[in-house]
Order: sequence, then C-alpha cells, then structure tokens
Amino acid sequence: MKAVQFKTYGEVTKSVVINEVDKPIIKEDEVLIEVYASSVNPLDLKVLEGTMKDLIKLKLPSTLGYDVSGVIIEKGKNVIDFKVGDEVYSKVIKQGTFSEFVAVKQSIVGLKPKNITFEEAASLPLVGLTAIQSLKKGKLKKGEKILIHAGSGGVGSFAIQYAKLLGAYVYTTTSTKNIKWVKELGADIVIDYRKENYREKVKDVDVVLDTLGNRYTEEAFDVVKVGGKVITLVGPVDKETAKNMKLGMLIRLYLAWKRRKITKQIKIKSAYYSLVLMRAKVAELNEIKDLVESEKIKVIIDRVFELKDSLKALLYVKKGHTKGKVVINFKS
Repeated sequence: MKAVQFKTYGEVTKSVVINEVDKPIIKEDEVLIEVYASSVNPLDLKVLEGTMKDLIKLKLPSTLGYDVSGVIIEKGKNVIDFKVGDEVYSKVIKQGTFSEFVAVKQSIVGLKPKNITFEEAASLPLVGLTAIQSLKKGKLKKGEKILIHAGSGGVGSFAIQYAKLLGAYVYTTTSTKNIKWVKELGADIVIDYRKENYREKVKDVDVVLDTLGNRYTEEAFDVVKVGGKVITLVGPVDKETAKNMKLGMLIRLYLAWKRRKITKQIKIKSAYYSLVLMRAKVAELNEIKDLVESEKIKVIIDRVFELKDSLKALLYVKKGHTKGKVVINFKS
C-alpha cells in the first residue's frame, strides 16, 4: 500500500516521500480502516522537522498523519462496537494515517457524522478534541469571556463555535481577509492582528486559549483577569503536566527553569496555567458527531489535496494562515 512518509528529520521538501509499505495486520482489539481521507496538522510538521523527536521516538522512515476517516474492512475478534462496512473517523495515538490502510484500536474510533463527507470528517478529530479538552480544562462557563488566538485556524475555528455553545463571550484574532467569516462563526469581537494590538482591546478575560506560543503565552497574563486561566497548546510545560508525564527530576527541573517567566506571571495574577496534551477519547468523538449532525458545529475546509500532492499539502500548511483545515483525499 502507499504511505506518505518522511525519511529524515529536517526540511520538508527533502524528507517527504510516498513509499510502498506493508498493509497493517490488526490485533484482536483493532479495526482495519480503508483510508478515504486524512488531514494535515501543524503537529505533522513539528514531527518531521524534528522539534518533537525528544518526546516522540520514531523509527525512520515513518508514516505521517494523526487524523483519519474511512471504512472498516476488517475487525479483530474482540471488537464488538463496530462491524465491517461502518464509516468511521478517529485521531490515532501513534501517527500513521497518511496511508491507504491503518489499524486503530476500537476504543478510540467513532462513527463518522452522517451528514458530512469523508474529507470533512477527517478534518475534525485532532482539532475538535483539542478545542473541547482545552475549554473543559479552562472550565469555561456561560457568561464568561475568552480570548481565542488564531480564530481562522483549525483549532481556533472549532473553539470559537464550541465556546459560543457554552454561552461565552468570545474575542479572537485573525488576519484582515478572514474577519468576516470568523465573525460568522460566532466570535463577538474579532481583532485584526495586522492592524490592531489585541492587548488594547482585550481586558480581564476569564480564559485565554493560547494556540501560538512564544511571546503570546507570556502576554496572556496581560489580558487575563486576576484568578483567571491560561490554557496553552504550545507553551512551556506546567508543573502538574510534567508530573503526570512521569518525567525525571532533572527534566522537570529544566522545564521549571524554562517556564520561570510564566511562573512569575502566575503568581502576580493568581492565575491557573496548564499545557493541554490532547488525548483520543471516543466519548468526545461522539460528542463532535452529535454537534455536527445537529448543525451546531460547522466544518471548515480550506483545501483538499490528492495523495500524490501530499508534499504540497504539507507546504501549504507550513505557510500558515489556513482558513480551517487542509485535507488529503486518498480516493480521488
């Protein structure tokens, strides 16, 4: 079968290849999914460029991809929740969905929403799970104010819609060309980061969802209220998460040193700070399915690429500023 792999860490154009690899052999608790579509995430780029190699150990060449939608063509003897022919979607634990077939544990597979295409379904798992788990981590409530950075991105566009369903007042940042449609997603205040300083418009919010990292993580404490919450997807590892990851003492001391500026800000604002490491959960995949089928969440696709153009898809995401998700179609 064909699979999109990277052979070395580093520059995308020099490492990504389409190889012939063995078809997976499923275990007793797994299903074999014929892949119809997968989506590209910034995480894929971080993995192949090597920024995650200390946390994610891989044998190269390695197949890319975390999101999948497709049809079950085989199931293990212990699989009772699905049957052959079911249309499903999933966010896998170990990457490998940029391939014609993928084996996935039944415990992290959900039935595909019936009212959308395979391409649309493939765009949902990672960003949907990330947004839901982030806002739950921040305990966002009706009437509270939240700043969601990069509202036109995959996580941002889902998080805006989910925050509005919770009854929150939403601030977001985006570029000039995306202001209108981000407003249509439900954001109350949309800030053009090319023309405006968001810190002049955002004050005393209850929650900040930091999707950008670097200076934006530190700046979150300028706009969050005293006792508020800063939830990051890319900032320094917090003490609680480091402990849960069961990291060694030396690594935890190093991480404490790296977040020393954040620690100071946490004390000044009496704030809660947490790095979200998203987990694949079927209950939340089912929640996403219900929200999509009831048309409470819109699926946002920027572009769809064919398998042979997978490198172009990765480079397109690498440029940044996508409007929703980028998808690879394995059946075109």
